[in-house]
Amino acid sequence: MKDLSFLKDTLIAHRGYHDKEKGIPENSIAAFKRAIRYRYTIELDVHLTKDDKLVVFHDHNLKRMCNVDKNIEDCTYKELLKYNLLDTKYKIPLLEEVLRLVEGKVGLLIETKVKKHDGKLEKILAYLLDNYNGLFAIQSFHPLSILWFKKNRKEYIMGLLASDFKNRKDMSNLRKNIIKTLISDIILKVNFIAYDIKALPNSYVESKRKSKLVLGWTIRTKEDYDKSIKYCDNLICEHMDKYKIN
Repeated sequence: MKDLSFLKDTLIAHRGYHDKEKGIPENSIAAFKRAIRYRYTIELDVHLTKDDKLVVFHDHNLKRMCNVDKNIEDCTYKELLKYNLLDTKYKIPLLEEVLRLVEGKVGLLIETKVKKHDGKLEKILAYLLDNYNGLFAIQSFHPLSILWFKKNRKEYIMGLLASDFKNRKDMSNLRKNIIKTLISDIILKVNFIAYDIKALPNSYVESKRKSKLVLGWTIRTKEDYDKSIKYCDNLICEHMDKYKIN
């Protein structure tokens, strides 16, 4: 039986415990240090660079966080070091740098960011995690990413990310329905579900909650927290000071 207790025992800090007003950008070393200090499990995102380095960053494009219109997979890690996160001194960190920092002090919830799946990101991630001494779980919107881990690292804790994507115009209705209904879990049989709170409550999540852990994302207000905690076993949050700390 896999131990998922670290995904329930404390609120989960979305992209670390960041605060733009305090000069602490999301997915930065500063945000991860702050989450460790307050003992929150850390949610983070990983991308593969042009030279096959795993970096911790959310968007596919650098525009929002670095004010440069480049896709992260078109840049080498050396190129990425030219850019700062927002108007701070912080750079986009390597995952291995983050793993050395966390070193098992808190749990990690790692989202794989993949456009076209070829297994390379997962293989590199698995190599790093095989040598990591700490609690972690993998999650993704991409079922093939999770399938890779099911085939190659059955011992890992795995989850599906989902939403109804009601406002996404760039996504087909078929793909929206596949993700919304969690139909791929028939094959994947993941350990947990991480669902968009804007699409809660719904019958798909309620049916899954009978047999597995449900996380809700992303909590940004006390109203979000109060609504979502009824439908989820734990929450992925920002602005942690607004909620009751476990």
